[in-house]
Amino acid sequence: MITDWTLALSFALHLLATVVWIGGLILATALVWPEVRAAISRNGENASLLDFLDRLRKRFNPIANLSLLLLIVTGLFQMDKSPHYDGLLVFQNDWSRAILVKHVAVLGMVGVGVLMQFGVIPALERATLLASRGKEQGTADLERLRRRERRLTALNATLGVLVLVCTAVATAA
Repeated sequence: MITDWTLALSFALHLLATVVWIGGLILATALVWPEVRAAISRNGENASLLDFLDRLRKRFNPIANLSLLLLIVTGLFQMDKSPHYDGLLVFQNDWSRAILVKHVAVLGMVGVGVLMQFGVIPALERATLLASRGKEQGTADLERLRRRERRLTALNATLGVLVLVCTAVATAA
C-alpha cells in the first residue's frame, strides 16, 4: 500500500514538474516573445521592458532546473516500477521505444538549457550592460543574442511537445 502512495506522489510531482518546465517554455514561445517583439517594434526598446525580460529569465531558470531534477528522480522511480520496463537498453516494446525517444528529447532540452544558461544568457547580460553604457559592440550583439535566445527557447518548447507526445504514446502502449 505504501508503494502505491509513493508511486502516486511520484506521478503527481512528475506531472507538476512537466507543467512548470514545458508549460513555461511554451508560454515564453507562444505569448511572451511575440508580445515583447511587438512592444519593441511599436515603442522601441525601453529599459523597463528589458528589465522585465531579465527578471522573468532569472525567476524561471531556477524553477526550470528544480523541475528537471524532480523529473529525473521521479521518472527513474516510475520507470523502475513500470511493468513495461524490461531493463536498461532493452527496446522490445512500443513503451520502451517511446521512452527512449522521450529521453533523447529530454537530453536535447537539457543541452539547449545548458547552452542558454552558460552561453547565451551571460553573453546577453554582457551585451545589455555594454549597450546601457553606450558601447556600440553591445548594441550590435543584442539583437543577434535575442534572436538566438528566442530560437533556442522555441527549440526547447518543440522538444517539450515531443516529450509530451512520447509520454502519450508510452501511456497508450
